This record gives sequence, structure tokens and C-alpha cells, in this order.
Amino acid sequence: MAKKIEKTGTPGKGEIVLYQSPDGKTALDVHLKGETLWLSLNQIAGLFERNKSVISRHLRNIFRTGELDHEATVAFFATVQEEGGRPVERQIEFFNLDAIISVGYRVNSKRGTQFRIWATNVLRDHILKGYSVNRTRLKELRQSLKLVGQVLDRYEVDSDQAKALLSVVTDYAFALDLLDDYDHQRIKVGRVRKGKVKGVSYKEAVQIIAQLRKTFGVSALFGKEKDASLESSLQTVMQSFDGRDLYPGLEEKAAHFLYFLVKNHSFVDGNKRIAAALFLWFMEKNRALYGKDGKKRIADNALVAITLMIAESNPAEKETMVKLVVNLINSRN
Repeated sequence: MAKKIEKTGTPGKGEIVLYQSPDGKTALDVHLKGETLWLSLNQIAGLFERNKSVISRHLRNIFRTGELDHEATVAFFATVQEEGGRPVERQIEFFNLDAIISVGYRVNSKRGTQFRIWATNVLRDHILKGYSVNRTRLKELRQSLKLVGQVLDRYEVDSDQAKALLSVVTDYAFALDLLDDYDHQRIKVGRVRKGKVKGVSYKEAVQIIAQLRKTFGVSALFGKEKDASLESSLQTVMQSFDGRDLYPGLEEKAAHFLYFLVKNHSFVDGNKRIAAALFLWFMEKNRALYGKDGKKRIADNALVAITLMIAESNPAEKETMVKLVVNLINSRN
């Protein structure tokens, strides 16, 4: 019996569920993956208590007559087995539920019916779990769309900014697609960058604000602090507890950095511009502002869109906004 089954060319190992026939004579490790389940030729033979040659003949007839499409119902899996006291990996042909049931109607309809009922229940549970996860993510996407609508209603935005807002949501939708692909083991999701992250000190922030005031030629109220929330925001993203970072990874720190700076509204004037500028400096200090090709990881209009969306968002939507920013600045971009 195979110890481990893994589909070639895809990440993850899927799910292994145990099937036992009602009479207790047949027990199989069934591989669940891609919203169907898979058995090898040996397992199908054991399930229906028939010789492998009989099962092979039925499968050939099923594919020859066009009852099922071969490519849609067959896959090769890397299977690790114990042979001679050592693990050996071999590529073995597996058949999905459609093929298994088609064989069952030919050799043993009662056993086939029993297995179909069991498999249907297992798959229903599997799909419902996946639906619950995807429903949560779709809710997050709808929240992002709602935020875009709020910004468009409250601000006079030009066509470039409007496109940037829609681009933000498009990118987030793509991130959700990647997560869905990950659930179905079709693609790897880019992770946040680990390792040492450089924070922005209060002294640095004050110097940057002074430079912004000089560059924009604004009034003395620009960057005038209302309270101590600026220093608090700068320190919070770098905090740790029990030896672990409160916000692990560069991208999570950066996303919270921008969120806190915008939401804490620390200044009499210039809150959004200052928050965006300090966020850019944080990214630059950690060599994350530009991609390997030398281009900006976040376009100017996209930065405007993100900052406005955070400013207009409900505090209850914080997690959605942070996830949005993380997905826009992680290694996928």
C-alpha cells in the first residue's frame, strides 16, 4: 500500500480519506484532490474484487467508446512505496470518480453504488468547506468594491485616479484568485518577506515632514502634530511579544504602517500626504520600493487610491485594507 500520494507538478499533498466497504472486507486510502477523488488500478481492482486485467479491459472500453474522456479522468501521481525495506517513488496512473463508477456499473453494481454514495458524501463535505473559505474571500472583495464607491462619491477624481482605484480592486481580485488556486493546489502563493526589518524613527519622520513642508511650500499647520499618535504609530508596527513580531514580515509591517499613519490622523493638516511619504520611505529603507527591473512596485496613482481608500474605510474593515495593501506590495508584484 502506498504511504504517500502526491500529484506530479502541483504543490501540496491533497487529502487522504479512508474508505471501508460495509462488509468490512475492503479498506482503501482514497486520494481527494481537485474536487474529485482518485484510485489506482490496483485499488479499483481491490474495491470491486476483480483481477487487474478485467478492470483494465473495462477502462479501455470506456475510453474507446467515448463514454468518458481519457485526459479528463486520468492523472499520473508520484507514489512512494516501501520496496525491499526502502522508499521508492514511481509514477502511477490514477483514475477519478467518474471512471471508478463507470467500472463499477460493469463489474459489481452493488459495490459501485455503495462506493458512489460514500464518495458523494465525502466530496460534498470537501466542497462545502472550500465554499465557506471562498465565501469569506468574496465578502472581502465586496467590501473593497464598496470602499471604491465611497471614494468615488466623496472625491472629485480624474480619470487616471478612477482607473487606479479600479486597478486596486482588480489586483485584489487577482490575489483572491491566487488564493483560490492555492486551495485547489494549482499555484503557490507568494509569502511575506521574513528577516530583519528597519523601522522609521520619530526623528526621521520629523525630518521628512520638514522636507515635505519646504518642498510643497505649505503653511506652518502642515505636519503640526495634534498628539503623540505619530510616534505611537511608528513604534507599534515594530513591536514584538514573547520574542515574536506583532506583525510578521516586511509586507505586513508596511501595510499596518500605512494604515496606522492614515487612520490616526496625527496632524492638523497634510495627514494623507505625510502618511504616503513615510510609507514610501519605510519601503525604501527596506529595499522594497522598487522591483528587480527598477520600476516602482506601486504606481503613483495606485498609492493615491490606496491612501484614499484607507482614509474612507470603516475601522471594522481594517483587516480587509491591510490584506489589500499586502497583496499589492508582496513578491507577486
